[in-house]
Order: sequence, then C-alpha cells, then structure tokens
Amino acid sequence: MSLKIQELTKTYHNGVRALDCINLEIGVGMFGLLGPNGAGKSSLMRTIATLQSADAGTIEFDGVNVFENQLEFRKILGYLPQDFGVYPNMSAEELLSYFAQLKGIDSSSARKKIVEEVLRITNLYEVRRKNVSGYSGGMKQRFGIAQLLLNKPKLIIVDEPTAGLDPAERHRFLNVLREIGTSNTVIFSTHIVDDVRELCHELAIVNGGKVLYRGTAESGEQKLEGKIWKTVIDRDSYEAMNATHNVIFSNYNPDNSLNVRVYSDDNPGEGFEPAKPQLEDLYFVSLKKDVANV
Repeated sequence: MSLKIQELTKTYHNGVRALDCINLEIGVGMFGLLGPNGAGKSSLMRTIATLQSADAGTIEFDGVNVFENQLEFRKILGYLPQDFGVYPNMSAEELLSYFAQLKGIDSSSARKKIVEEVLRITNLYEVRRKNVSGYSGGMKQRFGIAQLLLNKPKLIIVDEPTAGLDPAERHRFLNVLREIGTSNTVIFSTHIVDDVRELCHELAIVNGGKVLYRGTAESGEQKLEGKIWKTVIDRDSYEAMNATHNVIFSNYNPDNSLNVRVYSDDNPGEGFEPAKPQLEDLYFVSLKKDVANV
C-alpha cells in the first residue's frame, strides 16, 4: 500500500508555481513533509486530498488513480487541515456520532462502538461529554484526528498540526499520531524540525514547490559527515563570519556568544572543529543549496 506522486505541477492564477514537478513515493508509516512556510506543503496536501486540481502529473494510491476516482478515494482518506472549523456547543461524543452518521455509519450500535474507539485512541474519552468548543488547542487537534479516524482511513494527511500548541499538548498530540502511524500511511506536514525527528521514519524536504531531499534522517546526516563544522564567536563577529563562510545555523549562548555551524568540504579554519551532523543541518543545507541554484 503506497502513495505514488509523479510529475505533479500546479501554478496559481497569480503566477506562483506552488508545485514544480513533484515526484514522491510514500509507504506505510509516518512520513514527514518538512519545509518553511510558503514552501508548497499545503498546496501538495490539498492536491493529494483532491481539494484542488493539478495542472499536470498523476497521483496513485494503492494502484488506483486518485484524480479519476475521487469519490472512492475520499472514502479511505483522512485529512486534517491547518484550520478545520468552528464547533457548535455539542459534546465530543455527540459530535462524533453526528459525523459518523454523515459518513454512512447508520447503525446506532456501530456508531457508539467506533466513537468510543476513536475517543480512546485520541485520549479524549474522559472528556467525551465536554463541549468541543471549550477544548484547548491540543484537544481540538486530537478531536480532529478522532473525527477523521471514524471511517478507518488508509491514508491520513495532517497539515501543520502542532503549530501553536504548548509543549505538553504537542507531546500528547505526537503520541496519538505515533499510535495511528503504525498501520496507516500518514503524511505529516510541518516546518518544525523537531516534530519530524521525533515522529517520522522517512521525510522529504521541500521548498519552492520542489523536493530537495527524500530519504531517512540518518541517510541525510551520513551524507554530511565531515562537512559540518562548529565554533563559538562573539556576536559582533557574526556578519564577517557569514560573509566569508557558508553559515547554516547559529544560536545564542547565555553569555551572548554565538554557536555557529558551517557547511564546508574542508576545515574552514582556525577555531573550528568537526560537528556531528543533525537533521537541522540537512534541512538548512538543503534550503541554502536551493536558494543558491535559483
């Protein structure tokens, strides 16, 4: 069971090329789609979910052409967009039962069973009688997962789901995704590197509607072995350092000095030492190479 995307292209009326010949194959498990805001992630998610058309290219899921069989495909799709609406003053239990009926689950006993199941999976069972409108941001996101699980989807798409969540809510939400990702194809779109590192077996780095990297975090990090260097400088030296070296990342220390990471095939000079490559390095190197090629 896999999702196969070939030569997918989309240009909006304002001339923005949102998808630029995207090619991806995604199997069972958690797959991270990592890129900055405006990279084309949401455009790709919406196109896969058949919410917008493509100018060219094809999408197949489990051997079936998605664009030619949209109604059938939507029956096995679960989609959680960045913003998924305002809820009425109904309890989670009542609202899920209503959604289940809309999805064709006519038997009241079957609805009751699936509603309880998804509430337990998303750790909302204890607050099932509370109005969803009063839920916290993280609880609403978990409710979003609960409602998409009602039709037992084979493909699940979640678009920037942890943006705005506090650390505890983010942790609970990622645990829910980790649970459902064991037996489903789950595409997890985000600009947060930590989310992908914690959750996803494989990933794609995208920017400008293009795939810049596709593989595991480990294989990407291995490609950078011997090419990532680190040093500590004072903040006043940063501009000069950035002008003469390929700086990919920096952050402050408590004393206001800067940790600087540089990409270079050879030792950049005195004061540098080799650093173990991390997923952040792969991300920023991919983005900088893309910008340099524009």
